Amino acid sequence: MKLILLGAPGAGKGTQAEKIVEKYGIPAISTGNILRAAVKDGTEMGLKAKSFMDAGQLVPDEVVIGIIKDRLKEKDCENGFILDGFPRTIPQAQALLDSGIDIDKVVDIEVPDEAITKRMSGRRVCSKCANSYHIEYKKPKVDGVCDACGGELIQRKDDAPETVLARLAEYHQMTEPLKDFYSKLGKLTVVEGQEDVADTTALVYAALED
Repeated sequence: MKLILLGAPGAGKGTQAEKIVEKYGIPAISTGNILRAAVKDGTEMGLKAKSFMDAGQLVPDEVVIGIIKDRLKEKDCENGFILDGFPRTIPQAQALLDSGIDIDKVVDIEVPDEAITKRMSGRRVCSKCANSYHIEYKKPKVDGVCDACGGELIQRKDDAPETVLARLAEYHQMTEPLKDFYSKLGKLTVVEGQEDVADTTALVYAALED
């Protein structure tokens, strides 16, 4: 089973990737992680990537795809994989297609922007022990105070409403067009994200086994 997971920031894509890994025993390939690993290991593609990174430039798509192809040759990918975080744009998707990497399904987890903004902007993190809370879904016993250590609960910059909205706008402009791209290839399956993570997971499993 060779998958791509799509979804806006905050749609719960990472959690669903973990659930698929648990159920099907295939690895989730995070492009950021394998890029860093390739650079650290000094592979041919890793050295190419490092030359661009050292110059303060974006790593070209063909180099990223080369690193992905190297990773997919490893034994744990024999029964499939999940690509998480790549492709992000139409040119990247086309380059992936042209490279001969075969994809069975593309699962898009749909959550309305309003729900994502509410979910992310309501998160609070302890400034001391990093325990996480939510102003609606996981309230501390005392408002603004960590249950575990008494530390102050703060909102991370990434969770500020203006930051969330900016990331969503970028997603809609750059990544959302991939839905149409993969729909035309007959690969796209859309899953409506639910309030309960387990309910979303059940829908994802059903989509994969359809």
